[in-house]
This record gives sequence, C-alpha cells and structure tokens, in this order.
Amino acid sequence: MRVYLVDDEPLAIRKLRRLLEETGRVEILGASTDPREAVRRIRPLQPDVLFLDIEMPGMSGFGLLEELGEPQPLVVFTTAYDKYALNAFTVNSIDYLLKPVGPSALDRALNKVERILGGAETRGDLRALLGQVKTMLDRRPPEYLTRVASRVGERVEFVEVAHVTHFYAKDKLTFAVAAGKEYALDLSIADLESRLPPDRWLRIHRSTLLNVEAVKELHSWFGGKLRVKLKDGKTELAVARERAADVRAKLGI
Repeated sequence: MRVYLVDDEPLAIRKLRRLLEETGRVEILGASTDPREAVRRIRPLQPDVLFLDIEMPGMSGFGLLEELGEPQPLVVFTTAYDKYALNAFTVNSIDYLLKPVGPSALDRALNKVERILGGAETRGDLRALLGQVKTMLDRRPPEYLTRVASRVGERVEFVEVAHVTHFYAKDKLTFAVAAGKEYALDLSIADLESRLPPDRWLRIHRSTLLNVEAVKELHSWFGGKLRVKLKDGKTELAVARERAADVRAKLGI
C-alpha cells in the first residue's frame, strides 16, 4: 500500500510517519506541510492512500481534493473534529483518524483501506461525502476544549484550559503552561488552535498560542516585533513580526 501524508504541522507528520512505519504495512512515498505543494507532488506519484488533515492554512483538505481532481487516491482524514460529526465517513467507506492518532485507530483505518483496495468493500462517492460533511460541520456550533491531557508514564493528568497561560512547541513536543508548571501534550499547536475559542486564544508565533487574558503588559521590540509580559510577572513571550498587528487588535490597541 503506497501512501502520502499531508498536514501543516511537522510534528503531526513525524508522529504519523513513525506510526505507519511501525506497522510494516505501507510504503510512504512522501509528505507535505504545504497543501499546494502536496497537490503538485501527489499527481505524478499516484499513491493508493492519502492521509490528509482537514484544517490547514491557505487550503483545507477539502480544497486540496477539489484541486487534485481525478483520479483520486483513497482518503483517510486526520482531524481534531469529534467522531459524531464524522459518522458519514464510515458510511462512505472513507475513514478518519482523530488526533492525537493512536496505533489501534491506525490499524483500523489500514484494515479498511486494504478491504477497499482488495475489492472486499466498495469505495463511496467522495464528492457527495465532501458536500455532506462540510454541510454538517458548518451547521454545528464549535466544541472547544475545556481541559487537556498530559501523559506521564502510565499516569494521565488533566489540566483545565482556563488555567493555562500559553501553549508552546519545542524539540518536537508541545507543552501547556499553568501556574508555572509545564505539561507535555500529544496535541500539536495547530490542533490546539482549531479547538480553542478564538476570542480568548491567539497564535502569536508559529510555536506559541497565548491566552490573552493572561497578558499584563505589551512591549515594542526591535524589527517591528513585540513581547508580551504575563500576569505572573516573570514570563515574557515573543510575538512574531507578522502577527504583531493581530496581537494589537486583539488587545484593543
């Protein structure tokens, strides 16, 4: 089974690649974090299966499939949307993986793909499915995270999102910071951004999500950049130049 991976988060790509390689059941033809680049690379490669994120900047997973045209590979969506909203995928013989992706869910998806490729299961109408799911997602109110899980060995600790001042990514890991303590998470920054209320959370850097209610001061910095100082009195976070205007607007200045 020849597969191609598309996700705008390098961390998500690396994790999915590792899980797929561990199965020993696939040949990974390549991966892209840019959906437009992915379209150009997928066409000549013609993979059997496309593991595709739904929410990506510039072009969604749905938009990528429309741009790709025919013929299209089988699609396994990787997404942070909840299972209820995606029941239509199972009916149409196209599978999905909820983030963070786990080995058992991946095996289930690969089994389904193998049945379709082997002729034991019929492939559904992709265009009809996309229209149906987009309509469902547009009609549903967003369901935001209220807590996140941090796994330490065999123990899982839950952290209330309301207590988190910021999330950041470093060395292929994502961390939540609350009350001065850091908690390692399985979710990527992009996953978190799509599942947090936009009136309270703001991406201030590719690797940083900020709880705007935790901000005490805003300081100008060289090169048009900004720095925010948090209410704990000691934490300072850098704001990327291209996001400075968004931060000023969000803080009402």
